[in-house]
Amino acid sequence: MRKVYAISLGCPKNRVDTERALGSLGPVRMVEHLGRADLIFINTCGFILPAVEESVRTVLEAIAHRAGLRRRPVLAVAGCLVGRYGAKDLAKDLPEVDVWLDNRALEDWPALLASALRRNPAAPARLLSTGPSYAWLKISDGCRHACAFCTIPAIRGAQRSSPLEELAQEAQGLLEQGVRELVLVAQDLTDWGRDLRKRRNLVSLLEWLLRLEGLVWLRLLYLYPAGITPRFLDFMRETAQTLLPYFDIPLQHAHPEILAKMGRPFARDPRRVVDAVRAKLPDAALRTSLIAGFPGETDRHFASLRAFVREARFDHLGVFSYRAEEGTPAAAMPGQVPEEIREERRADLMRLQAEISAEKLEALAGRRMQVLVDAVHPEWPGLHTGRVWMQAPEIDGVTYVSGPGVRPGVLVDAEIVETRDYDLNALA
Repeated sequence: MRKVYAISLGCPKNRVDTERALGSLGPVRMVEHLGRADLIFINTCGFILPAVEESVRTVLEAIAHRAGLRRRPVLAVAGCLVGRYGAKDLAKDLPEVDVWLDNRALEDWPALLASALRRNPAAPARLLSTGPSYAWLKISDGCRHACAFCTIPAIRGAQRSSPLEELAQEAQGLLEQGVRELVLVAQDLTDWGRDLRKRRNLVSLLEWLLRLEGLVWLRLLYLYPAGITPRFLDFMRETAQTLLPYFDIPLQHAHPEILAKMGRPFARDPRRVVDAVRAKLPDAALRTSLIAGFPGETDRHFASLRAFVREARFDHLGVFSYRAEEGTPAAAMPGQVPEEIREERRADLMRLQAEISAEKLEALAGRRMQVLVDAVHPEWPGLHTGRVWMQAPEIDGVTYVSGPGVRPGVLVDAEIVETRDYDLNALA
């Protein structure tokens, strides 16, 4: 049995790529020290410069540690760093790497890894790394949009939807391993299926997945505003018990002038999509991501964005300070906002959101809610981390839960006894 030391950086889509790649090796044993490994597998992120720096640092550290070993494991570097800069150029600077895996050719990863380890590829499988409660299901790769600030199309290529039959089979396999929640991920979930030979849409995929035995929760991450149609909202309302009314809609800004500069696939008032969701599903949980300090953003634009956050009262909000990424149209735009102002605006929005989140969670105190238990707390015996339905794994806050019958992978009924800015405490 091969021993593997793995690091997966970046987003859940990378995590799925890692789990699929390692599953293709057949029976393996994960080790916590690279000196015991036959394979060092590093899946990198290259979305923004800090992620690139972290990825390069991680690879260099692995190279340094491996240099002192008597038996040197195979070093494979995969993912967005390779997609962004190319294996040929990276190999010139990092000749110590044995295998480069480009995320525009994911189908080649199993054969390349098997060849490096001198073994035959195994049947497709997933080596889960998320525990018994949830798993990510990536339904497409790449993106057809051309947002001015984004490097994803250049790194991962054009939109490529996975066939429905393959996804249903993979999902069934995950549920048979005891997974209770499936979290669908893609750059734009609402775009799924339009590039397949037999054209489909997201609703047709969801209909298939909702029939699978053992599925307790189905969650959707990331829904572009233009794809949230009245028909889609009707479907969400009709299936809201298993298909969670959780909407992760990356709006990025609220002012139409900035949205137009960003080249978003819509440049209308984002209040419309927020209002449309809440009109159909009043109790829906909404999450969004915003960029502060985009080129040309004036005090007036930012005041509009701040007012939008205050009025929309999102359940979850991520705010990023704009960074000029090499090769993107936004990097060459006039009106670049100084870093100090960008950071001030980001911090201001996050302070506002902390107040909103604390108020919304405080309203849950005393209620009984179902909590999906994820893991044993690493420091406090008897305490577990889990989530209520409006908390996405690894992204939102958590619910700390204790009581009889609480264990990883179980859905328990619990009373919310304490609330914080982003987290909950519960007793089963």
